[in-house]
Amino acid sequence: MIYIYLFVLGAVFGSFYTVIGLRRPLNQSIIKPASHCEECNHQLKWYELIPLISFLIQRGKCRYCGTKISFIYPLIEILSGSLFALSFYLFGFAYNTLIMLFISSLLIIIFVSDFKYYIILDGPLIIFGILILLIKYFQSDLKTILFSLLSGFCLLGVMLLVKFIGDKLFKRESLGGGDIKLAFLIGFIVGFKLGLVSLILSSFIALPYAFYVILSKNNDEMPLGPFLISSLLIVFIFSDYINLFLKMFYF
Repeated sequence: MIYIYLFVLGAVFGSFYTVIGLRRPLNQSIIKPASHCEECNHQLKWYELIPLISFLIQRGKCRYCGTKISFIYPLIEILSGSLFALSFYLFGFAYNTLIMLFISSLLIIIFVSDFKYYIILDGPLIIFGILILLIKYFQSDLKTILFSLLSGFCLLGVMLLVKFIGDKLFKRESLGGGDIKLAFLIGFIVGFKLGLVSLILSSFIALPYAFYVILSKNNDEMPLGPFLISSLLIVFIFSDYINLFLKMFYF
């Protein structure tokens, strides 16, 4: 039953995170105006806002004007719910479960805001960063926390160096400030060594989408945040195996 509860909880939060990702980059309130149909401006009732269920009952359409609702909304709710349930499946009753929940929450928000507006919001990074800091405080000692902070700043420095080189090569801004701040959080969560693995992995994950953007959109800009946070989640889940692999090569 706990997996069902976590899935439902994750779907609810996923719906909320979608609102944050869509509204906050435009400096709009996440409370007002209330959720409504973008086409006919009908204010949605509570029973029209039930994650997944409302979409299925309404057959993916607005009850008033019949406009199709994007499949992105239920997909995000399914993804968020699945990640919440997966966190408990992987770690059980442990601090790492909470950390994975926070990473998953950031993943949803960053996916929405960065793909839609090319913006990574500072607020969620700060809030979840503080929450993870508190978890680390209860999970470990002061020395470990200071080392985590140092790792975050080191990885931030790596990203600044990449940005500097990229700006010089392409004669334009190559990385956004949000990507650099996210790099700090990655280093803080998994450490400098695994943080570098995460950065490298994100490049490979982003490669197919980069080709798609170049070939289909005639555009040389793409969001990096979704791939950075996805690689962080993967590295966090498989950190023990990755560390073991690195030790085989004396890293």
